[in-house]
Amino acid sequence: VFAGVNGSAIENFSCVIYNISFMNCTWQAGRNAPEDTQYFLYWQNSRDDDETECELYIKGENDRNMGCRFQNVTIKDKTTYFLVNGSSEASLIQFYDESITMYTIERLSPPLNVTANCTSNPARCIITWQPPLISHVEKKRCFQYEIHIQKK
Repeated sequence: VFAGVNGSAIENFSCVIYNISFMNCTWQAGRNAPEDTQYFLYWQNSRDDDETECELYIKGENDRNMGCRFQNVTIKDKTTYFLVNGSSEASLIQFYDESITMYTIERLSPPLNVTANCTSNPARCIITWQPPLISHVEKKRCFQYEIHIQKK
């Protein structure tokens, strides 16, 4: 049984990893949370790590924590555990927790060093690139690419 007022836990929790090692997590206040509710995010990147609190909160109205920015994120295990609890002087606040498969929330950068060498006779182009920098896949052959060529 979850202690606290029904509807006081955060809603719409979401995280995104970008530029290899940065992660933003955001949420909305629970629809029944008292005005003075403050939320706190804790996460555990692997079973061997300690649970740690967010170091850089994103503030919303009333100076309420509505998200967190992380730096130097590494994907260690397949899933990471997140916990957001709240406090209020008016009532108990329900907690929210979720385990997220980290590689599913990583936004990949575009390929690097894209070059196109084209000739007119015969008309053809050779396009080369390097795979994007990523944090979780060691085998570059796992990538598939799609090229859209627009004639000018």
